[in-house]
Amino acid sequence: MNSSEFDRRFDAGQSVLEALDLNGARRAPVKQKRVNVDFPLWMVEQLDCEASRLGVTRQSIIKVWLAERLEQGRPDA
Repeated sequence: MNSSEFDRRFDAGQSVLEALDLNGARRAPVKQKRVNVDFPLWMVEQLDCEASRLGVTRQSIIKVWLAERLEQGRPDA
């Protein structure tokens, strides 16, 4: 598939995965910093309930929700 066809399919919302070689794909390392945050018990309980419903960890749901919120605040968002 050439680049024009790739772009056309992508823009149309069609799958372009068959055109990609993902065997060597790697996620770029992201530096992390550990922080401690104290939450009220009711928040932890609700986070755990929602995380369980979604089948993810408490840490995962906190990271996703914070990332979404931070993205909303970006000027180019």
